[in-house]
Amino acid sequence: MSKIDRQVLEQVIGATIEPLVLVRIDQPDWPVVLANPAFETIGGGEVLSKPFADVIEDLAGRELALEVSESVRSQQETSFPVESNSREYLLVLKPVLASDEDSARYYAAYWRAGAGSGTAESAEVHHALLKAKRRIRDLSRDDPVTGLLNGRAFHDVFEHDWAVAAREKSRLSLVTFTLDDFDAYVEVFGQHAADSCLRQVGRAIRRCLRRASDVVARPDGARFVVLSHASDEEGVSEFAARISTAVRELGLHHPRSTSAKFVTVSSDVVVADASSEKRSAEDFLDDLFDGIAE
Repeated sequence: MSKIDRQVLEQVIGATIEPLVLVRIDQPDWPVVLANPAFETIGGGEVLSKPFADVIEDLAGRELALEVSESVRSQQETSFPVESNSREYLLVLKPVLASDEDSARYYAAYWRAGAGSGTAESAEVHHALLKAKRRIRDLSRDDPVTGLLNGRAFHDVFEHDWAVAAREKSRLSLVTFTLDDFDAYVEVFGQHAADSCLRQVGRAIRRCLRRASDVVARPDGARFVVLSHASDEEGVSEFAARISTAVRELGLHHPRSTSAKFVTVSSDVVVADASSEKRSAEDFLDDLFDGIAE
């Protein structure tokens, strides 16, 4: 079959009765490039060029937007039960992959009405299967202590966003946070309390993320890292300072801290120009982490 004319494709999508948006994921912030008229029925207004994560956050809340962002980054087809305007839907995310592409440039998101239709038993089974499917995916990507992305998954995300930034000649921001004197904290309170501390710090950092498309991970030990497409170094430094304050305000007692009576973090900010960087994404990240560890 020959390639379909864009105008023909737009007419077909426009006539689709299910709310649908098409997202460009090989560009920063994943802008919405197409939305059909049915999308307005679920409360979606003018969304063209708007970041996809912001669209989901406006419709279904920040927590779901974060989950959707992680699913899109993994380039897997998945579904989420959602509610909009007192109706239940199944939000289906599907990568749109051309025959000559190794990775998708577009994602389709559409809202299937009647996610709660059928018998209560069938709906419950369906939702359980969706939950199990996402859990299997998450087991290989999540840090078991904090539930954030693990180191390997973060490398994958960074390599993808690095390639996008290099192509678009944009910059990426990386902020690393290291818990101060954490070995001493473990010695005093033990591993169980240390894991609880890591979870609380991870949640505090996640709450401070400015956009749902920002990513936070725990690559190892007492270190967290945030990836953002923000390029204003001064703004990113202020963002890092807000997170440091949020962690301190948790009020987690740390009797052996050399900087305060509470758990605190030290931060490092790097704004990278991927288009002019000679190192690969993996080498850049490895050098960054090695430099912080020294």
